[in-house]
Amino acid sequence: MSHYWNTFSELISTPFEHAVLIWGIVPLYFGLLLNELTSDKANFRTALQTGFSFLWAGAQWLWPYFKVHKFGEPQLELGAMLPVNLLVTFLVIALGFVALASGVRKKFPKHLRFIGHTRFANYFMIAIFPIQSHYLPWTWERLAAIVLFAVPIWLLLHFGLMPVRGK
Repeated sequence: MSHYWNTFSELISTPFEHAVLIWGIVPLYFGLLLNELTSDKANFRTALQTGFSFLWAGAQWLWPYFKVHKFGEPQLELGAMLPVNLLVTFLVIALGFVALASGVRKKFPKHLRFIGHTRFANYFMIAIFPIQSHYLPWTWERLAAIVLFAVPIWLLLHFGLMPVRGK
């Protein structure tokens, strides 16, 4: 278990060891706390919060791949991005757009109401942030640590913030 704790600690601390990642990770922590302080019911406000967090994370993961060429036009060069990183990034961006649009339109798409329940989605964005930012590689060990600590972190946040959470 201590091995997974060390792996989890590495995932959480890595963004703070690299100044370039702090700009991307701090809004996700803020979003996590904001989501945890709001109602746990699916609503359009939580969909907006989720949409912003997902789009922010996706934009941070894509940013290093934008290159400005000699005519000043930015181009997206995804050749160096691993397929798993590419899949996760575009899945997060797609869910972010759907969540944001649902919050703005005040209507969830059929079978996608769950995007309004994603109070805890920022935990996963924070946990995979150093992996998706290419500061750590994807491994089964890291994925296991993220999943293993999801419930204890959720319980800690849920019950720890209960006294300050709005009714």
